[in-house]
Amino acid sequence: MPTEKCRSGEAECADMSALGEPERHRMPVTLAVFTKNRVNPAYAAARLAADRVAAEAGARTMHYVPETPDDVGQQKVLVGEALAAGPDAVVFVPTDDSAMVEDVRRFEAAGIPVVNCINRMVGRFLSFVGSDDVAVGYTAARALIDGLGGKGDIVVIEGSPGAPTARDRTVGLRRALDESPAIKVLGSGTGAFQEQPARLVMARLLAQHAQIDGVWTGNDLMAFGALDALADSGRRAQVVGINGLPGAIERIEQGTMLASVDFSAFNIAAIAARAALRHLRGEPVPAQIMVPAVLIDRTNFTAWQVPFTARPLMAWEDVAGGCNVTDK
Repeated sequence: MPTEKCRSGEAECADMSALGEPERHRMPVTLAVFTKNRVNPAYAAARLAADRVAAEAGARTMHYVPETPDDVGQQKVLVGEALAAGPDAVVFVPTDDSAMVEDVRRFEAAGIPVVNCINRMVGRFLSFVGSDDVAVGYTAARALIDGLGGKGDIVVIEGSPGAPTARDRTVGLRRALDESPAIKVLGSGTGAFQEQPARLVMARLLAQHAQIDGVWTGNDLMAFGALDALADSGRRAQVVGINGLPGAIERIEQGTMLASVDFSAFNIAAIAARAALRHLRGEPVPAQIMVPAVLIDRTNFTAWQVPFTARPLMAWEDVAGGCNVTDK
């Protein structure tokens, strides 16, 4: 098969057949969780969070992940497989926010509720759970600009054009650049949110420019690739990323990476899974939930040194009780 599917959390799955009819309707049997790839640790964290939330409720998860990272065709096949399996609800991160619209509508036609998360799509969903990516991109850019003292020459490594997270983060970057006329962008490239492509882009930019003071990247994996290319060339620059991955925290502690922004796929997936569970219990769910994202740098990185397996899950009240929620 050109696609990969795996079951998770079945050891924690409750015996639903032993429950009466009211109890069955208070929790889902299965959440189908769609993520984009297995190469980005952020999505591994998202799958872990969904598993843990489901296990708390006595439910189970089934994961649908393209074998080829971010492959639209493979995700389309996986939608068909999930429909055949008949989950109670779906948590969905699209490989492409436009190309997957018609496929996701198949869940709606089948009466299966879908929580869209991380990459926003057009369509009718139970809820969207994400973060303000324009603000995320802006925050990373401001950290870089401030780290350079407000002046210098930088390069930009963007994510996949098919991902709204990439497009919106670049909008935030441009907003920060508009405020900083002494910052010059020497060049840019697309790193596809992956380490090796970003390393190649950075190597090209280094060959083209004798002096690069800073590097803005659309996620941490691309920051790692940029740092590897810098090391290969024997050069240094201030580098910022996005996601707050453990590898970024280590590099911030070591001083090789300036900062990251905690766009937390772990927290987003936890809240998305909670939203699906609440709906299946007949409880209200907001149409949009925005999870806060904060800057991580040398002043506060120790708070992120806890591994994902030991991190507390974000509670519903952490976001549903405040201004980060837009109600239906």
